[in-house]
Amino acid sequence: MPMPRLVTAALTLAAVIGVVPPVAADGDLKPPTGYRQWFHVNTMIVDKTSPLYDALGGMHNVSINAVGLPALKKGTAFPDKTMFVTDLHEFTVSNGTTVEGGRKAIALMVKDATKNAATGGWGFQAWAGGDPKKPLVTDAAKQCFACHEPQKAHDYVFSTYLP
Repeated sequence: MPMPRLVTAALTLAAVIGVVPPVAADGDLKPPTGYRQWFHVNTMIVDKTSPLYDALGGMHNVSINAVGLPALKKGTAFPDKTMFVTDLHEFTVSNGTTVEGGRKAIALMVKDATKNAATGGWGFQAWAGGDPKKPLVTDAAKQCFACHEPQKAHDYVFSTYLP
């Protein structure tokens, strides 16, 4: 049932890109490059009919790097250096066709079990417009991990492999 998973992931991203001053929680995290060549996990659209629209309306494209892809496919715990990226864009609908528009934000979730022990091994950050000078996450435990905690059985990740 993909819709509940997508709604939960949307709530997670809402916490990340909500009204937060642009101060980094982890200055080491930077928007990754080349993520559009990673494995595309899923896309979801949060439109005006969603109660989540004000916080995170847009087209969410979720990708995973090659390090984490085998674990995603097997449904096992993710190894360190796994990265998930959500590339959030505006979108338009014209004649029944949904078209990706300008970038609103890039959100990153990266596994480093030692460095991020307090947040299930995961580090979180998001950047307005994808600009590394505009980080949005100031408290990853509250803004991100609090929503991911119920996913402990899935290594705190909402995304699943859909063949």
